[in-house]
Amino acid sequence: MAEAEASGSPLGALLSGVAQEIFYRNSDVTEEVLRSELYPEATRQDFKALYDKMKALLKSMAAADMDHPQLEAFLTAQTRKQGAGGVDPEQAAALARFWKSQRGRVRQRLLAHGRWEPALRGLSWRLDLQTAARHGGPSPGRPLALLELELGSGERESDFVCVEMDEHNVQRVLNKMAAIQAAIDAVVQRT
Repeated sequence: MAEAEASGSPLGALLSGVAQEIFYRNSDVTEEVLRSELYPEATRQDFKALYDKMKALLKSMAAADMDHPQLEAFLTAQTRKQGAGGVDPEQAAALARFWKSQRGRVRQRLLAHGRWEPALRGLSWRLDLQTAARHGGPSPGRPLALLELELGSGERESDFVCVEMDEHNVQRVLNKMAAIQAAIDAVVQRT
């Protein structure tokens, strides 16, 4: 919020605060804090309308990951809207300045929020031939696939999981992977 406040624009600070709340998940920045710090003279209803409008616009801009031409077209359409749904030229300019400086950071935050943790960092494998039966395992001379999965989240150290599979289990995994690929291909072809 400090960047926008330094520019002297309460609207810029509001946009920064809304971004802190929705993209950076900063629980210290709330609608009430923004109202009391930036627009103390505004009624709750007037501020709520402005806040909701800016929040919706920022979400739309982030969802589309708008580049400069898309942003210009979007803001032009918003300024032409009649009534409370549109934005005035000052608001459009503030949105454009904010998005120009924050687009990359917002995109990175959205990508970070979309990652599953822990994530697969690495995979190594090898094939071995079983030399002796162990505890009811595969009979000697049968191939075994040994997989080592490296799992980690953030900057923490990785955890390693080792998996041993016979030919039948490898085939089951490959069939499931083929089903996943078919589902992905079906979705991609529809869009």
